[in-house]
Parts: sequence; structure tokens; C-alpha cells
Amino acid sequence: MQYLFITLFLPLAGCLSVLFIDKEKKQLIKYFTLGISILTFLVSLSLFFGFNSDNPGFQYVYSGIWIRSVDAGFRVGIDGMSLLLVMLTTFLTPITILSSFEAIKKREKEYYALILLLQFAMVGVFVSLDLFLFYIFWELILIPMYFIIGIWGGKDKIYATVKFFIFTVVGSLFMLVAIVWLGVYVGKDMLHTSAGFTSNFELIRNYSMNIPLDIQKWLFLAFALSFCIKVPLFPFHTWLPDAHTEAPTPGSVILAGVLLKMGTYGLVRFNLDLFPQATIMFAPYISALAVIGIIYGALTAMVQTDIKRLVAYSSVSHLGFVVLGIFSLTVEGLQGGIIQMVNHGLSTGMLFMCVGVIYERRHTREISEFGGIARVMPAYTIIFALAMLASVGLPGLNGFVGEYLTLLGAFKSQFLGSWAYAIISGTGVIFAAVYLLWMFQRVMYGQNTNPKNFDLKDLNKTEWAMLVPSIIFIVWIGVYPATFMKVSEKSSEQLINKFEKIKFNRVPYQFNSQEIIK
Repeated sequence: MQYLFITLFLPLAGCLSVLFIDKEKKQLIKYFTLGISILTFLVSLSLFFGFNSDNPGFQYVYSGIWIRSVDAGFRVGIDGMSLLLVMLTTFLTPITILSSFEAIKKREKEYYALILLLQFAMVGVFVSLDLFLFYIFWELILIPMYFIIGIWGGKDKIYATVKFFIFTVVGSLFMLVAIVWLGVYVGKDMLHTSAGFTSNFELIRNYSMNIPLDIQKWLFLAFALSFCIKVPLFPFHTWLPDAHTEAPTPGSVILAGVLLKMGTYGLVRFNLDLFPQATIMFAPYISALAVIGIIYGALTAMVQTDIKRLVAYSSVSHLGFVVLGIFSLTVEGLQGGIIQMVNHGLSTGMLFMCVGVIYERRHTREISEFGGIARVMPAYTIIFALAMLASVGLPGLNGFVGEYLTLLGAFKSQFLGSWAYAIISGTGVIFAAVYLLWMFQRVMYGQNTNPKNFDLKDLNKTEWAMLVPSIIFIVWIGVYPATFMKVSEKSSEQLINKFEKIKFNRVPYQFNSQEIIK
């Protein structure tokens, strides 16, 4: 439990410490922030190695009453699903900070304090076992991201920031109403008082099967709206390209790497877990939106002229696979969705870092401005190629594993009842190869007509340090995904068992990540 507390609160302590450092000591601020983030990652490794993969329940649990009158508590813990996302957060934050060394040139003190505050809030979202506490962390994330985009963003940063804020807040208000309604509905029955209220996730989950379907479906929709905006799922995606395009490179890395996963995590943790009957009812419809998002995101990415905007639209497409896997309601699909959350964070985060590298040298992201980069930046070209091929889903790299399992789950799903979901989604893989390979060819091997491209410097030590760790895990997951997938196997099986029992009164076969990948 102490490791979970340190992982959660160490970034907050670092944030407060940065505020007391003289703003003129820029190097101290940078390396202190980096040190705190690396230490947090090292502590989080204790969670990973101490985690019991055979236990599907929550571990490292702490439950303490915070506001007794409404039974709101500081309740935290992790299961296999949330552990992987906590590890992704603590892994990507030091890389994000390293990428900030070149990208952030003004108001460094405020920036690095906000990054640590953001890490605190992101970890809090993934470990919360109390709906009231979850909502606080969920909204807290808005504050640092609002300022990171609004202060250090591009020329249209105010427009992008306001759009991001409005979309997120509107969705969050629906979730807040659902939390209050759910807390009162369950609290009165479980606490046996006329003024009963509870935000205890475990208590609500145990009772949720007794909630009538007519009520479940409205609660499901309220939570789903908030989470689908954050994913973002088509047609709630329009804030994302603007936010990515205007955010500084580190902001794009953390936005794509972690923040979008809050939406998919919320769909699993709350929609699937708390409202199983409503989930079965809405699964085909949300899966249809996921399929539309896969194709729409890919086709839109294909016509982009800005590299960063192209990668942003690719996120709409790739996260469609995650949502499709989740709502296939199969163990294969759910496991594929979970590992694809991690995969997307690694490969797309790395793509944004690669875009940032070339932007710092040329101060443009227009594809037409480049060409022949491979001749002057060979190491950069190889790194970019690995990130691009991981996003394409090349076998042997991480993207293949997640996309294969999500498509397999959708193909086998009796809840969706049609092969069309998997077949149509499969074309998204082909489109991804088209827009990413075409972009790579034009930037790296196209005709070089601009003299500014002749003298570009290849990767420096800082850039190597921020890119190599991601490559290690991209290859590791691609070659031997069982290391990570076994962590969430039992949690996934337990959740899918619930749907099998409700719909078919049976328990599915046991999922084995090593066998399925073979």
C-alpha cells in the first residue's frame, strides 16, 4: 500500500517543491522535475513486481472515510487493468519532461510544476475506488492541461484550449449528475437511511445488478458521454485535432499517451462494470461508432498536410480499435483493448516526439516543406520508421498485438452478432498503412528542394534518451506481450464472466495470452 501512496503523492510533493525554487535556476528546476518523475517510475515498478496476477480483485487497497455525511472516502487500489495504465503514466512522464527541455523556453518553473500536478491527477484517476474521488481527479486534470496548451501552445492556442475545456466540462457534468443519482439510489438502499448516499465503488458495484434496466441505461449514457468525449469517439472527436496541433510537443505526448486512455479506462471501469445489462444493450451501437471512427479517422488523416495533425487524426482511428475491443464483450477483445491502450500511448507518443524533433529544427510541420531528410538524419529516420511501423501494426511490433486481439474479439463476439464489425474495421489497418507510409515516404525520401533541409542535425543525446526507452517496449510487447497481458488476464476474465452469465448463463473458456499470441 505504501508504494501506491508514494506513486500517487510523490509528483504532488515535487510540484509543491518546484514552486519554492527560484525561477532563475532553470537547470535545477528541469533536473529536479525529471528526478522526481524517474523516482516515481522506479517506485511504481514495485507495484508491478509485487502484483499478484492470479488475483482478479483490487490490490494495494486503502479505504478511509473522507466526508462521513455522504460516505465519500479516500479509497484507492489497483487491479490488472489499472496497473498497466499507472505504469504507462509513470513511464511516459519522464520522457515527456525530457522532450520539454528543448520545446519549452519560457516560464519553465510554472510549466514543470504543472507537469507534476498533471501526473498526480492522472495516477489518481487510475487508482480511485471512490466515485467522488475519481471525479475530483478527473476534473483536476483540466487545470494543468488548460494552461499547458493555453500558455505554451501554438498560434491558435486559445481557440484549442477553450474548445478542449468546453467539451470536457460538458461531458463531466453529465457524469457528475449520474454519480450523485447513483450514490443516492444505492445509498438509501444499502445504508438504510432516508438521507443515505455512497460513492464507494465496491458497494455500488455489488448493488448495480439490482438496478432496473430502465435506470441503468440512462446512467450508462451519462457516464459514456463523458468518457466518449475524452477518448474521443466519433462524433465527439472534433476537439482533439485542434488540441494536438496547438499543444506543445510534450503536451501532445501526454495527451495522446495518457489522457485519452482515461476515456477508454472509464468505459471499462464504470460503464462495463457498473451497468452490465445496459452495456449488452448498447454494445452494438457503440461498436458501430467505433467502426465509423476507425474509417473516418484514417481517411481524414490521409488528406492532412500537417504531420502533427495527421498523427492526431490517426489517434481517432486507433482508439476506435480500443473501443471496439472493449464492447465486443469477449476476453480477447477486452485484453486487446487494454494492451492497445498501452501500445497507442507508446507508439503515438513516440510519433509526436519525432514530429517535435523535426519541428524544433525547421519550425514547420508541413509535409510539403520536407523531403530527403533520410540523407542528413539517418538515425532519426530509423527511429521514425519504427514508431510509424508500430502504428501501422507491423507483426513483431506492439501495434499488431492489440489490433489482432480486438479484431479477433469483434469477429467472435456473440454480443455484436455480426462479422461486419471486424471486417470493416480491418480496412482501417490498410488505410493506416497508406497514410503513414505515404507521409513517411514524402518526408524522408521525397525530392528535397528546400535548402533548409540540407544542414539538419541528427539526433542529440537528449533526443536519444527520450526515444530509446519507448523503442524497447514497442519491440518487447511486439515480441513477447505475455509479460504485460498476464497482469490483466484475471481481471478481464472476471468482468467478461458477468456478461456471459447474464446473456447466456455460462462462463467462457480460460484466456491464455501466451497461447492466443501463438
